Amino acid sequence: MTSIAAAANENLANTSNVLIYSAMAVYTLAFLAHIAEWVFGSRSAVGRTAAAITVEAQAPAAAAKAAQGGGTAVLERPKVVTRSAVGSRDIPDGPGAAGTSEKGDVYGRIAISLTVLAFLLHAGAVLTRALSVERAPWGNMYEFSTTFGMVVVAVYLILLVAKKNVRWLGLPLTTTILLDLGLALSVLYTDSDQLVPALHSYWLWIHVSCAILSGAALWVGACSTLMYLIRDGYEARLVTGRTGAGLDRYLAELPQDRKYARLKARIARSTDNPVSRLPAAATLDKFAYRINATVFPLWTFTIVAGAIWAEAAWGRYWGWDPKEVWSFITWVAYACYLHARATAGWKGRKAAYIALAAFACYIFNYYGVNIFVTGKHSYAGV
Repeated sequence: MTSIAAAANENLANTSNVLIYSAMAVYTLAFLAHIAEWVFGSRSAVGRTAAAITVEAQAPAAAAKAAQGGGTAVLERPKVVTRSAVGSRDIPDGPGAAGTSEKGDVYGRIAISLTVLAFLLHAGAVLTRALSVERAPWGNMYEFSTTFGMVVVAVYLILLVAKKNVRWLGLPLTTTILLDLGLALSVLYTDSDQLVPALHSYWLWIHVSCAILSGAALWVGACSTLMYLIRDGYEARLVTGRTGAGLDRYLAELPQDRKYARLKARIARSTDNPVSRLPAAATLDKFAYRINATVFPLWTFTIVAGAIWAEAAWGRYWGWDPKEVWSFITWVAYACYLHARATAGWKGRKAAYIALAAFACYIFNYYGVNIFVTGKHSYAGV
């Protein structure tokens, strides 16, 4: 049975392009609103939190001095802070991007409203692109990128509706989406057209949609992991008194020839305020783990579905095609992360580095393999 592919509807294709540019404009406004949210966020709430933690850290020393009598000092046993042990510090979540500032909160709400509007425009662009050729809107790299960005935003908005503490994701989210759409329009753009014969299958809907949904969730997990590493470094300095005035004293005492240490101290001094508003390191690590663990079975199914489709299209389940190989490498990397996360001595920062390496494999599997490596998936187009 021969099927005749419908010609592309140029009006719908042009409408899709206009909607994508419109979505980018609104995402830019949301990006600026999120910046304002962080800039005008309450500093007083951060200061109170840090002061309370500092008082707790100094309490054992004060108790030791008070217990001195008859020339004998009764000392508390010192606590060892282990950076790789999640939950070793009893530090509360930060107050959020806006803190207790009403002005910052207003900007945050405006940013979320703009993100919702941009998402609707974005979804309209993806839908009209699909209708222009009457097929799934992910037949090439441009379409995959635009749909991927839309699903990332959808995951973020769903988490917000579910009352999850993810508003801090707004700024990195809008930054990522603007980069994603900018790259899609400037480098990856492909005119709306029909697919090559190998892609005319219902597995296109199943396999690629699962890959997009998996990637969107993995992005949330990777972003949370990165923020965990940043926040964990801040908390390690917090419990040793190297924040605020303590960091200034530490920087003043550093020798001038220790340029790298001084650079790190200066960066820490300029970023401590926003970092201290993030959720606690233990909270971020737990959230990232739950996201990655939840989506791992879906990524597994994505690979299995791809193998089944490969057998139907090319007569074999596995052929060591670069895309197949890197999909499996990504799967192995995330399996290693999940195993490390449950292994004593590998929790915390070590597992986080593996998680970031795993997401880097996912990104390379998409951009690197499709652009720089020749294989059976080369028809994804640039």
